Amino acid sequence: MDKNDAYNELKKNPKKVHFNRLCSAAELFGFRFRGGKGSHVIYRRDGIKEMLNFQNVGGWAKPYQVRQLLKIIDKYNLLKEENHV
Repeated sequence: MDKNDAYNELKKNPKKVHFNRLCSAAELFGFRFRGGKGSHVIYRRDGIKEMLNFQNVGGWAKPYQVRQLLKIIDKYNLLKEENHV
C-alpha cells in the first residue's frame, strides 16, 4: 500500500481503524517506534516535533489518534515527499 492509499483509508473512516493498521501507516510516513508501556506505543520522526502516542483498545485505534496522524501528515506535507527511509 502506498502513502496515498493509506492516507485515504484513514481519512475515510477514522472511527474504524485497526490499531496495527494505524501503526503501519505511521511507519509508512517515516515514523519510528520508540517504545511504549501497556496498551500505548510511541512513534517519533526526525524533523517533526510532535510525538504520536497510540493506544490499542481491543485491537482498534482511538479516532482522535487517527485524526492526529492525519493532521501531522497535512501539516508537514508528508504526502508530497519522496519515501523517507
